[in-house]
Amino acid sequence: MQQIFHKIIIKTKGSGLYNFTEQTLNWLKDQKINNGILNINILHTSASLVIQENADPDVLHDLKNFFDKLVPMDNKLYKHTIEGKDDMPAHIKSALTNNQLTLSVKNKQLMIGTWQGLYLFEHRLEQHSRTLSHHLVGN
Repeated sequence: MQQIFHKIIIKTKGSGLYNFTEQTLNWLKDQKINNGILNINILHTSASLVIQENADPDVLHDLKNFFDKLVPMDNKLYKHTIEGKDDMPAHIKSALTNNQLTLSVKNKQLMIGTWQGLYLFEHRLEQHSRTLSHHLVGN
């Protein structure tokens, strides 16, 4: 049994979904572990992780629009507004989605579907540098 840690930095350009599937797959190919579990954790509270369709960009557009309607950017609705109108809505969106993903690895391949991709879901309006921690355990 072995374990390996890795960090991926994603520079976002504002609110939206950022595909990091290829970065993760490329890293996995170079590891000595063939089979195991990969845990991916985002080290932030105003962005999140999702597995979503990677074929039709309309899905990502609709998902972002849905969350923007579900959690409006209106400071009158929130007490925590110190960092701007997107601050508290970003924390709520993050709480409604995932801060980590746990995936099986078989023969150095992620066990995800053909039309699935790994996405960082940026909930803030401004650009950010987001850190994703990868923890691979297996043999």
